[in-house]
Amino acid sequence: MASVVISGDSSGTITLSAPSVAGTNTATLPAQTGTVGMIAQGTAVATTSGTSVTFTGIPSWAKSITVMFNGVSTNGSSPIIIQIGSGSVSTSGYISNGSAIQGANVGAGSYTTGFGIADANLAVFIGYGVASINLISSNLYTFMSVMAQNGAANPRTIHGGGVSPTLGGALDRVIITTVNGTDTFDAGSVNILYQG
Repeated sequence: MASVVISGDSSGTITLSAPSVAGTNTATLPAQTGTVGMIAQGTAVATTSGTSVTFTGIPSWAKSITVMFNGVSTNGSSPIIIQIGSGSVSTSGYISNGSAIQGANVGAGSYTTGFGIADANLAVFIGYGVASINLISSNLYTFMSVMAQNGAANPRTIHGGGVSPTLGGALDRVIITTVNGTDTFDAGSVNILYQG
């Protein structure tokens, strides 16, 4: 099998290999500039202490960031929010709502200091799910989340949505914290995926 090896600008290689079948095969590249098909994963961070988790170093070509929650909980009642930034965190100017469905009850909350993932938070609730942050136009990002919160006797389904303030540059960081910034994480882990 014939292979072509392309070296990266700074490190690494990409190997293109032809299939070991008879005949001619053609791959046509799109007429565009950008990063094609790159998906990268961060390193999972335990949410068992501290008031926030910060992921930095997200490359400028990333157009979509997924935040994954695995059994995340805090010790207080302040809602969990996600903040983003370019060079520094943006803590105002968000337009975001979070809602929860618990049996016949529905709750909702509005947020301006970050993306809200629920209407409220209770220390007994443990969250599982994903939040998606996507570039809509120059340095402006939309948000959507779908999660389950398991409580001892009151499980909830929670949803969030919204749009960020316009950042000063391409998103390079994601912060998971709470509205009051002082409640402490006490269970679970978070991680991110990003792609161009």
